[in-house]
Amino acid sequence: MKTDNPLLCDPKEGLCELPTTKDAHAETAENIVTEKTKIVYFTDPICSSCWGIEPQLRKLKLTYGSHIDIEYRMGGLLPNWSYNSGGISKPADVAEHWDEVSVYYDMPIDGDLWLEDPLHSSYPPSIAFKAAELQSKEKALLFLREIREMVFLKKQNIAKWEHLETAAIEVGLNPLQLKADFNGQAQKLFEEDLKIARAYGVRGFPSMYFVDQSGNHEIVYGARPFEQYQEALLKINPALEQTAYKKDWAALFSKHQSLTAKEFSVLSETDRIASENMLDKLTSEGKLEKLSTKNGALWQLK
Repeated sequence: MKTDNPLLCDPKEGLCELPTTKDAHAETAENIVTEKTKIVYFTDPICSSCWGIEPQLRKLKLTYGSHIDIEYRMGGLLPNWSYNSGGISKPADVAEHWDEVSVYYDMPIDGDLWLEDPLHSSYPPSIAFKAAELQSKEKALLFLREIREMVFLKKQNIAKWEHLETAAIEVGLNPLQLKADFNGQAQKLFEEDLKIARAYGVRGFPSMYFVDQSGNHEIVYGARPFEQYQEALLKINPALEQTAYKKDWAALFSKHQSLTAKEFSVLSETDRIASENMLDKLTSEGKLEKLSTKNGALWQLK
């Protein structure tokens, strides 16, 4: 059923769609010039379809990381619960949907968040990400992953500063500086992201724009298999060579602090069921720790 609630993402279409934007493409992408192949990634911290493509995105980075430059732009999925009069009912409506999306993408998501401690907006975590980028691009990505794990697995309201501060400390950011930037420059940077999204004609998340040095571009809209992102990348740069990476569990966990079974399966290129069995075996051997939810689990080094 079609809905104006942006949090009721369509897993078959693979996107969380904004109800107020038009179906358009990126005329402005032609103006970008970059030495590497640029990927402009429009996302949102609470976008369930964006969480669904974490396996594909991580594989893209491991396979082509030295040849691509991913630019993260926050899209403003949920301004508040009244911005679209009559289109959004209440947070509880999202709970069951998130549980269904979790099964569809095979990524752990606990929809009970929307029953227990629902977010009033996705703007605070989006602004916090822009504040994190001011300190460190690398740590900002760790911060984004951390707050996504908080909201999707741990049922924590990441619109609350206490959780954003905890995530910042966890990934090595200065929480005092983050708070200062959150209340200052990051606000304008987030507004700029929203402006850029409108200029690109972004109508939902995830949206990825692959751009070469001459401004030629390919668009992948919504959650898609890894091969589709790879195809877009190679259309832009056919000569791009893959980078070999180690696919054993120790090597993968040395690159990523946490992995779901789906992520491990995609990155290690092993059977999905066999992957989960291996992760459970490593947990029983005391090598990994497992965070279980009603809709799947997350593993990290012990």
